[in-house]
Amino acid sequence: MGCMVSQLAAKFAFFPPSPPTYQIKKRDDGKLTVVSSSSPSMPIPLADDNSLDVLLIDTKRGNKIVAFYLRNPCARLTLLYSHGNAADLGQLYDLFVQLKVNLRVNLMGYDYSGYGASTGKPSESNTYADIEAVYQCLETEYGVSQEDLILYGQSVGSGPTLHLAAKLPRLRGVVLHSAILSGLRVVCHVKFTFCFDIYKNINKIKKVKCPVLVIHGTEDDVVNWLHGNGLWKMAREPYEPLWIKGGGHCNLELYPDYIRHLCRFIQEMENITTEIRLKKIRPSLRRPSVSNRWCRIKICRPKCPDCSRPSCTCIKCSWRPKCLECGKPSCLECCKPSCPECCWRPSCIKCCWRPKWPKCLRLSCCLKCSRLSCCLKCLRPSCCLKCSRPSCCLKCFSWQCCLGTRSGLNGKEDG
Repeated sequence: MGCMVSQLAAKFAFFPPSPPTYQIKKRDDGKLTVVSSSSPSMPIPLADDNSLDVLLIDTKRGNKIVAFYLRNPCARLTLLYSHGNAADLGQLYDLFVQLKVNLRVNLMGYDYSGYGASTGKPSESNTYADIEAVYQCLETEYGVSQEDLILYGQSVGSGPTLHLAAKLPRLRGVVLHSAILSGLRVVCHVKFTFCFDIYKNINKIKKVKCPVLVIHGTEDDVVNWLHGNGLWKMAREPYEPLWIKGGGHCNLELYPDYIRHLCRFIQEMENITTEIRLKKIRPSLRRPSVSNRWCRIKICRPKCPDCSRPSCTCIKCSWRPKCLECGKPSCLECCKPSCPECCWRPSCIKCCWRPKWPKCLRLSCCLKCSRLSCCLKCLRPSCCLKCSRPSCCLKCFSWQCCLGTRSGLNGKEDG
């Protein structure tokens, strides 16, 4: 049922220009060129524009998509542009030229499956395959690494942009232009993510490890400004956003603040060296230790030799309560609440590692794990009766040792 609803949503989500605004033709030298659909004899780019490469890229879903690569000899970074709905490369060529010159970047733009001269039908999964194929082409054909790449997603293009950005930990930056939280949230204001929703950017933005610039118009009547604001707040490394007052959904490029703010972002990304980026992301790229793997895989956890109950060997989980019968570390499933009168038995950690008792609401802890517990009578911190660790008297604040009984401990405190 969810798949059928997702396919139905895709039919209403994509509006490729019909007919396409351009056509692909081969020149005498075998290279591809682009001509206008209105006048097939007139090429869209300049005839002597040697900085443009027209590409046909195969995707893993069997489609052939059209891509434009515009090179800038002064560029240090490359911009991968995912355009919005109801547009194709023929309409965006002039914008690509302006961005290439003003931002001093190499620019790669592409048409989704079913858009322009690209084959196939538009769908969410096809757009994911499209951007992955374009990124692979940038790596193999042009030698662009993810450290020198900035992803740009406009409107619907924010979906494949965040999909790829979540998979590239060393990416230089991301630009979200009139982006959406999810496809269903554009139509109606829902607070939950459903299985049949498309472009769940609200979940993927949290996985992006690079700076994220959000650009949105305050008067956007297609995608509300709250979408861009929500993505900016949930980003792990948000850049100063650009809220264009009075800007709509398709006219933000006409405002001077747009290109000015975008230039500043590109310049700052150029100044960020690879060494600085690695210092930021290296803590999140550390491989988990062997002990942590035992905690994630419940089947592989060793069992207690005496009672055959699974136990945990992780160092971080060593504070977990122990088995009631053998005193060895046990898992969360076999933990039982301890006695509210003596506090000698381990307690469950599903609610808190120092749980409160329903009756008296006092803190307790296992005496075998050497953690402080609270006496149910005097509410003073005391130590484990078996390990004889010192505790502090609330009256005199002096250290004293446990004598093995609560009466002996209280006797010293009273003295």
